[in-house]
Amino acid sequence: MSDPLLLGGLALTALVALIAIRLPIAYAMIAVGAGGIMWLNGPTLLLSQLKTLAYGQFSVYDLSIVPMFILMGELATVAGLSQALFRGANVWLGWMRGGTAMAAIAACAGFGAVCGSSLATASTMGKVALPELRKYNYSGALATGTLAAGGVLGILIPPSVVLIVYAVIVEANIVTMFAAALIPGLIAVLLFILTIALYVTIRPQAGPAGGAASRAEFISATLGLLPVTIIFGLVLGGIYGGLFNPTPAAAVGVVLVAGYGLVRGAIGWRNLTGALLATARSAGMIFLILLGAELMKIFMSRAGLPQQAAAWIADSGMSPLSVMVVILFALILLGCLMDSLSMILLVIPFFWPMLLELNGGIYQTTGEGAGFAMSTDELKIWFGILALIVVELGLITPPVGMNVFIISSMARDTPMIETFKGVLPFFMVELLRVALLLAFPAITLFLPRLLAG
Repeated sequence: MSDPLLLGGLALTALVALIAIRLPIAYAMIAVGAGGIMWLNGPTLLLSQLKTLAYGQFSVYDLSIVPMFILMGELATVAGLSQALFRGANVWLGWMRGGTAMAAIAACAGFGAVCGSSLATASTMGKVALPELRKYNYSGALATGTLAAGGVLGILIPPSVVLIVYAVIVEANIVTMFAAALIPGLIAVLLFILTIALYVTIRPQAGPAGGAASRAEFISATLGLLPVTIIFGLVLGGIYGGLFNPTPAAAVGVVLVAGYGLVRGAIGWRNLTGALLATARSAGMIFLILLGAELMKIFMSRAGLPQQAAAWIADSGMSPLSVMVVILFALILLGCLMDSLSMILLVIPFFWPMLLELNGGIYQTTGEGAGFAMSTDELKIWFGILALIVVELGLITPPVGMNVFIISSMARDTPMIETFKGVLPFFMVELLRVALLLAFPAITLFLPRLLAG
């Protein structure tokens, strides 16, 4: 088969079909990648690649950070950090109309900074915040929509496991990716809080004001935020300040979260064993998917698919920015069908080489002061942040919307259609955030450039 686009299309169709029949995505990617290499070059090349490919992938030092941050998130889930975060945010914000929902968003952002997982953030914060939202008679749509949308903050607020995996795939600097994610993540928190404020202004009965906390409760809840602030500050502050690299920072985070849980009596032998086993399962899955992604990348490269796709796009007359918009739209659609990590591992090995073939020129200067120049390294950063945002939108978008399903399973008295209605305003402001980052790449690139000097 000589047409790379046709071969790539058949390969991707086979991959989606295997996933649809519930074959684990790692095995599906390995099967399609290995089968494609054998089709093009025979078994000898495949066996030659497999001799060193797994070791070459798994021995990458940067990947050692993945199980550490996963363990940090598992321990944070059982250590009671979520309760402390929500309680502290609620004494500051809960007194105003819609304030408890705003506190839930702030707590989701804080917990996502320690956990790094959207699904875990939605699940954990749903258990903590949903009873309080019901206590103050929030509408089902606003309560469940807020918690489902708040979960998407887990992927972008650093440290994020998916962000780390993306950096490894495209060979970007992890510290730089963390820095690039910080401002877009904070923008999301601000936009979500403003969305709630607008929502309760239009529909005051949807988010009644909570009672003001007593002085003693206010002081106690605020002091309860100190451990989270210290953990977050030491981990990210140590990374940005050059005290240690991301992997030692993750180890520091694990020790601090474990110590917090032990002091509170929330972590025992059973919880610790469970967290270690869950970490081993998650890390093993990620590493195996990475192997499959590498086989897919070798297959597509040997088929000439990225080069052919880039040539086809160039001949179509589409501008590089238009290509970026089409890619992001495709990611939103595909993100409705699978989780964010699988999506990143599946499509980035295809889309990233295609962008590189377009010479990395999303914005190009055509004369003195005429535009915005972007290097290939900056394109990695900018595209990665945009890709992660739109992939996460799949978690709150029909027909799958995993965050919506998680919250709906906890709020059985609220129809799922009401949760999707409650999520819609947050989905719209997420599209606004994507448009903002597309129009002004300097928002994403400001901190990386600052750190680079």
